[in-house]
Amino acid sequence: MQRRRLTRFSSARHQSGMSLLEIIIVIVLIGAVLTLVGSRVLGGADRGKANIAKAQVQTMAGKIDNYQLDTGKLPAKLEDLVTQPSGSAGWLGPYAKPADLNDPWGHALEYRVPGEGQPYDLISLGKDGKVGGSSYDADIRYE
Repeated sequence: MQRRRLTRFSSARHQSGMSLLEIIIVIVLIGAVLTLVGSRVLGGADRGKANIAKAQVQTMAGKIDNYQLDTGKLPAKLEDLVTQPSGSAGWLGPYAKPADLNDPWGHALEYRVPGEGQPYDLISLGKDGKVGGSSYDADIRYE
């Protein structure tokens, strides 16, 4: 009967496993992939909110127009769409919910009567909530 020999390799080239450098490279690659995916997902959220804000401004304009058709005048402020103002004959509201008066970023929609070149202005100030801006911070106006 033959005995098996147990052989130990003491040199590093015969050992299996990963070196510290290989582990660091893998961690860096995983971090790069997660950063890319994260930026795509978060950027998509802002793009989605901007599209919702555009639709919301259009919808709110329709509610203002319905108020005007029922009462014969434009609302003095957006809150008049939620609760009936005194002295408004023909009010058939509520035309909007309190949450409808804010854009997707939580900022109040701006409403001005009279508007610039039109009966009223309706504006979402974008992600930053300030006048002007570009990209997702840009103002969204009803036209």
